[in-house]
Amino acid sequence: MSTGVAILGSTGSIGRSALAVLDRHRDRFHVVALAANRRADELRAQVERYGPDLCVLVDETCANGHAAAGGWRTGSAALIEAATHPDVDIVLNAVVGAAGLEASLAALGAGKRLALANKESLVAAGPLVLEAARAGGGELIPVDSEHSAILQCLKENETRDVDRLLLTASGGPFRSMPAEELERVTPAQALRHPTWDMGAKITIDSATLVNKALEVIEAHFLFGVGYDRIDVVVHPQSIIHSMVELVDGSVLAQLGFPTMEMPILYALTYPDRVPDSGPRRFDPVAAGSLTFEPVDTRRFPAFVLGIEAGRTGGTMPAVFNAANEVAVTGFLAGDLPFPAIATVIEETMRSHDVHAVDSLETILAADREARVRAREVLTRQC
Repeated sequence: MSTGVAILGSTGSIGRSALAVLDRHRDRFHVVALAANRRADELRAQVERYGPDLCVLVDETCANGHAAAGGWRTGSAALIEAATHPDVDIVLNAVVGAAGLEASLAALGAGKRLALANKESLVAAGPLVLEAARAGGGELIPVDSEHSAILQCLKENETRDVDRLLLTASGGPFRSMPAEELERVTPAQALRHPTWDMGAKITIDSATLVNKALEVIEAHFLFGVGYDRIDVVVHPQSIIHSMVELVDGSVLAQLGFPTMEMPILYALTYPDRVPDSGPRRFDPVAAGSLTFEPVDTRRFPAFVLGIEAGRTGGTMPAVFNAANEVAVTGFLAGDLPFPAIATVIEETMRSHDVHAVDSLETILAADREARVRAREVLTRQC
């Protein structure tokens, strides 16, 4: 019997990649639920192709008659329904932003395998996510290429053998741009990532290196490794997805041309591997030279703030994430210059009184408070 899959965020870049993987493995998997935020027309096409039992469009204002005609569910509560559907074995959470948190908790609490591509779940509420997995019997498997690479390197090595995790970062499109020119960069420039094809929000996060700070916080929770043993190195070619240094000095790395389909498939089949005809096979000659650089913390101040938020702990990572979401929205709308993304984040963090992560309500309250504060800062920066 094939494995039932729910894809939350099915019309985004990760969701579309996941469906491409499922197309090649229809003997192993079938789509039980599809959920999207706003793209009703694309979701309808997916429903016609895959025939899920449940279809969710979260933003009710975008239904345009689709929901009534097709029996779709709408609203955030329906996203939880998709994550806990009794016929779903694996929930791939590719929802963008903090909106994916409650679905992650619900899936793990219902004993599902959570293939996690929603960084914000662990960043904002790492302790709650891990507790939900323990209490509900769910399984947490990362989809991000960096964390998938670490998981693959660790498969034969327990965490106790790990001396250090090394996450790689492309450096984004402005890695070599003179700092004085960053004030004038446009959203269109920031969205031209040199190696990855991703959604708008994560592409901007890559340009600021916020994305890498989020991944450091994720790695801390996923692998139980302290922040002092997690490093980041800029690797412009995006061929080595991460490395693990063991206590004896050996270094393991996972390599491949940039594609999300490989880590998605691994999250679906873990700990097994299955033959796959999709991704381009690795050719070291075609890959060419592999280079590495230190992170320029003066160029990427938002990265520094993210690491600070992770080390501070409590509700601060949730505040960092919320402020960044507001700032990125402002930048994409043309209301905020690129360097001011870090300014919005910093001022929001500095005004926050940190609380312990003791409940979902605490996290949601910190998130709301941070968004209000970040919008105030953004308005002053316009």
